[in-house]
Amino acid sequence: MVIATVFLSIIGMSAGLALGSRHKASPESPGLPHIPESPAASNGGVECPAEMHATARRLGITDTLTQVMRVRTTDTKTVTTIWICRGPDDALYYQANRGDGWVEGKTALFLTRVDQEGDGYVAKAVDGTVIRVDERQLRIFRKKGVETHDVEPE
Repeated sequence: MVIATVFLSIIGMSAGLALGSRHKASPESPGLPHIPESPAASNGGVECPAEMHATARRLGITDTLTQVMRVRTTDTKTVTTIWICRGPDDALYYQANRGDGWVEGKTALFLTRVDQEGDGYVAKAVDGTVIRVDERQLRIFRKKGVETHDVEPE
């Protein structure tokens, strides 16, 4: 539980520090990591990242996850990409990755408790942190307060 809290704090702080201003940049811009497009899934959707599937498999989720939404924080220093993915059973999953590598539990966060609400999604961590994301904003609700970050669809 402590590790999850620390990890969520790191993701939130990184995004918060980096989001001083809204700035659009192409993936080829200096400082922006390039995350390649995933191949098409067998159901015609875009498959979620291989790293996400690896984490899901470690948790016993063996189905192919397809992308429902993909957004990126609008910062050029520390970019966080967020995926909402769906399994064949309609279960939703949340994956966030801060752009300096992919290490689950350090630069990446995978959550299985996800619901759709309106035009966005709500993910709940075991420590009580609630993450709301839509195509405009990422909001992280912790006991100590709320962080809000602008995002843009990818």
